[in-house]
Amino acid sequence: MRYNFADLPLHRLMEPVCRATAAITRLDERVFRSTVGQGWIERSHFVDSVASLWIDGELVHLEDLVLHDAAMGIRAPTHELTIAYDILRTRRRIIENEPGWALSREGLSQLRGKAAELQPAIPTESPLETKSAELRDEEDPLAHYLAEIDAVVARSEAALLQVMRPSEPTYPKERAAFLYEPDWDEDERLAEWQDVVDASVNLPPVLRAVLLLDAWNRLQVLQHAPWLGRLLAASLLRKEGVTTAHLAAFNLGLKQVGRELRTSPRQEVRILAFLEAITEASLTGLKEHDRLVLAQQQMQHRIAGRRQSSKLPQLVDLVLSRPMVSSGMIAKSLSVTPQGALKIASELHLRELTGRGRFRAWGII
Repeated sequence: MRYNFADLPLHRLMEPVCRATAAITRLDERVFRSTVGQGWIERSHFVDSVASLWIDGELVHLEDLVLHDAAMGIRAPTHELTIAYDILRTRRRIIENEPGWALSREGLSQLRGKAAELQPAIPTESPLETKSAELRDEEDPLAHYLAEIDAVVARSEAALLQVMRPSEPTYPKERAAFLYEPDWDEDERLAEWQDVVDASVNLPPVLRAVLLLDAWNRLQVLQHAPWLGRLLAASLLRKEGVTTAHLAAFNLGLKQVGRELRTSPRQEVRILAFLEAITEASLTGLKEHDRLVLAQQQMQHRIAGRRQSSKLPQLVDLVLSRPMVSSGMIAKSLSVTPQGALKIASELHLRELTGRGRFRAWGII
């Protein structure tokens, strides 16, 4: 199956493309220059990860994902929560790497969980170097022992480098037929999708991103990770310089667009829906940013005049970077006792979310 976009009515798409581009660049510029930019980015990771599951027909509570990320969940994680956490980590990983990393061969391999373990190179000597070393050994016996020590150090460093490298999920060569269709060639489908990446290089970046997303959905590249295509489309915007400060929240925008439009059999309708999703996600992001700025101003006003050793400024940063914080999260992040966490949380006048005595959580007003 080949994905064809040669018949798209570009003259009807240019206005929505320009509107979506203006909205997302305005948001990116606001986040880049903002004092709450980093907190907004962290929050967007959580919100977009939960929205991604919603797009795929699953439900994950935002609070559960926050607690699971902080390793403070009280129940065993569900399958859906595990997927949401994978999306959360993938978003963080993409934004921590170079803009073009996710779309590179190495990045795609690692994001698919198929990166081969790189064997550390152990220095070897050529015959000429060996002969020269033997001559030096005859002249200086100590050089022989120093060379052996250098070789041991080199091998040790290579071994440590391999151990410290973040491990990637490994997949068996023979996949269970119960979970995977044997005739589903992911490598071939990915190659077809990459052909679309190359063929669309001269199009506007925002239009190109939605085309890549639509091609990913039509080609059904991965059997069990449809969400990765949405992150790769967002990564393209970052690679092309449309978003330099954040990773676009495609899922948050798609959640606000009707499903009948997102899955329409007509290509033009789907493309327009994706462009509208970018616009809606950007407008929602601007509103959330303004809300965080107002909350920051209010909290900073409350902590004005505190002594330098106060933990309240750190609590402000924590609250701005998470959709919710629990007493355990505060105690762990600020290195205070649970009672101390309750005390400093009350000083900020945060909005309590649970109303329970044993487990308490707060968010900004």
